[in-house]
Amino acid sequence: MPKTVAIIPARYESSRFPKKLTYELLGKPIIIAVYDNVKAVSEIDDVIIATDSKEIMDICSKNNAKAVMTSKSHTSGTSRIIEVAKKIDCDIIINVQGDEPLINEEILSPIIKCFEDKKVDIATVKLKIEKDSHLIKDESAVKVVCDAEDYAMYFSRATIPHKRFDNDIEVRYYKHIGVYAFRKEILLKIEKLKECDYEKIEKLEQLRWLYNGMKIKVLETNQFIHGIDTKEDLEFVQEYLRRHAQSELNNENLYKNN
Repeated sequence: MPKTVAIIPARYESSRFPKKLTYELLGKPIIIAVYDNVKAVSEIDDVIIATDSKEIMDICSKNNAKAVMTSKSHTSGTSRIIEVAKKIDCDIIINVQGDEPLINEEILSPIIKCFEDKKVDIATVKLKIEKDSHLIKDESAVKVVCDAEDYAMYFSRATIPHKRFDNDIEVRYYKHIGVYAFRKEILLKIEKLKECDYEKIEKLEQLRWLYNGMKIKVLETNQFIHGIDTKEDLEFVQEYLRRHAQSELNNENLYKNN
């Protein structure tokens, strides 16, 4: 079995929600909630938080979470995990964002299993966007178009595919979810690639990987996913998890009573 390590990049500062990873989500700091979810995935051999912050290191220490200090100069989560990846022995590396507390085993296990196909260099996830959703035209929601084998053809902040004429063809839009898994040798190659024009235009680093011929497998999920970018997001996710926990408790009581 290939050795799989998850690395969670955890930057302390955030322009939209400063120090967000230290805020509590149902009694746990957000970064620890993410760590615990990833740690619970049976196919993952180790989980490491990669941070530039003493404050986050202290939180990790108090919660027995494995963490390492990285440079403050990184401009992306991918760059940060590459620094850590160079020092560890593994075959597959998963990058789970520190502000995605709803990423769990149901999403991560299929990503890991897809590396049984030797053609896969990188794997990620997409979620179908409903027809009436504002996300279709929202530039902050990255859309993805895939080929017949579910390999990415292009990622964009624009509405893709664009329906030019009024016809009967049903258009399906998919939001890209920013969790990635890499073969380690591919991840180390990425460090040496120069930005391409498409990446500069869209501000999407995965376009650099496509431009250089890397095969990105995109798995569809039906799981509800909502990252935390603002305090409003935190309140929303907190309420979602409360309702979900209550629903599970009600189902458990119903099972017992029957």
